[in-house]
Amino acid sequence: MEKKQHIDTVCVQGGYTPGNGEPRQIPIVQSTTFKYATGDDMGKLFDLEASGYFYSRLQNPTCDTVAAKICAMEGGTAAMLTSSGQAANFFAVFNIANAGDHVVASSAIYGGTFNLFSVTMKKMGIDFTFVSPTATKEELSAAFRPNTKALFGETIANPALNVLDIELFAEVAHAHGVPLIIDNTFATPAHCRPFEWGADIVTHSTTKYMDGHGSCVGGAIVDSGKFDWMAHAEKFPGLTTPDDSYHGITYAERFGKEGAFITKATAQLMRDLGTTQSPMSAFILGLGLESLHVRMKKHFENGLAVAKYLSAHEKISWVKFPALEGDSDYALAKKYMPNGTCGVVSFGVKGGRAAAEKFMAGLKIAAIETHVADARSCCLHPASTTHRQLSDAELEACGVSADLVRFSCGIEAAEDLIADIEQALAAI
Repeated sequence: MEKKQHIDTVCVQGGYTPGNGEPRQIPIVQSTTFKYATGDDMGKLFDLEASGYFYSRLQNPTCDTVAAKICAMEGGTAAMLTSSGQAANFFAVFNIANAGDHVVASSAIYGGTFNLFSVTMKKMGIDFTFVSPTATKEELSAAFRPNTKALFGETIANPALNVLDIELFAEVAHAHGVPLIIDNTFATPAHCRPFEWGADIVTHSTTKYMDGHGSCVGGAIVDSGKFDWMAHAEKFPGLTTPDDSYHGITYAERFGKEGAFITKATAQLMRDLGTTQSPMSAFILGLGLESLHVRMKKHFENGLAVAKYLSAHEKISWVKFPALEGDSDYALAKKYMPNGTCGVVSFGVKGGRAAAEKFMAGLKIAAIETHVADARSCCLHPASTTHRQLSDAELEACGVSADLVRFSCGIEAAEDLIADIEQALAAI
């Protein structure tokens, strides 16, 4: 039996093995279309009877190579890239939930995802029930309905930094015959592989740590290949009955547990909605992935150092960092991410909104950006930016208080980051 490779090796080598005389780095196939000798040759691609490429809105060799690396990193069986993390989460849910269906989701999720679910997808006829990330098995089960099609959560919530009890959520999801979808953006597979804890589908905003350099917006979806769609055929007709829009193919029969979900999302959703990642963006993402395991260690070390410093500062009212001893999620962080969580620290500055804004304005190394999980440190006041569309009640439900500052530690020297924070706090 072939020895399973360490995640560090997969980050560098996974997804692409060049042949004799072929490029060592993945080629950028910057082409919208692909030439064929006959219409019949291309027809086989449209019928999904042959593998290959005909139009880059659906698939492109560069994008597929990078998706294959992410798939290997997560330990899945199939993966695809999307134009953004928002597109990835939308596709992951919309691939199995239609108008009239229902989804249960953790309330502690990224504000953009919360809005996607509670506003935009609600307009499409899909209803969402939001539950606390600390909900008990009984409380989670109570949120399910006969038409529930999925359970959704984030490994580490953005920006509340709650750690999801993946095993518990997976147990409840499977007891109700639905998959658990996990957004693994903040932990990345370098620090957590949700499939190993029972999750079925994983999504990413590759814009964050995976890219790591603020270069390209992107997303990814990975299938574990473990959820048995045919065993719950009545719940998932889109996968278990013929697709009249694609030659009557029944995805779960033709491609099995391992390939049905991603094939349907590509052949149907990407075909119609076109949220494609460009080959150039995929190439840049691939470069970022090669150093992910190295960067994540440094991000985490810096995050822990900053969290310890802030927790002892008189001008800080509270600190949230899952790997900080005494944190409410410390035990879960140690269970699911024993090698570290991420580099993001959330905290409250005494004096509320005004003090938080003055603090951020005084920073010299960390920049105020609508970004997170970058090689360069950055910070944000979510209540007035990324989460400003939410009411106070919704902010509270998401775990985002009005005084919350999200500080994303880059890979600079921890001493310099702490000195920058220190001088900015002194100016308040």
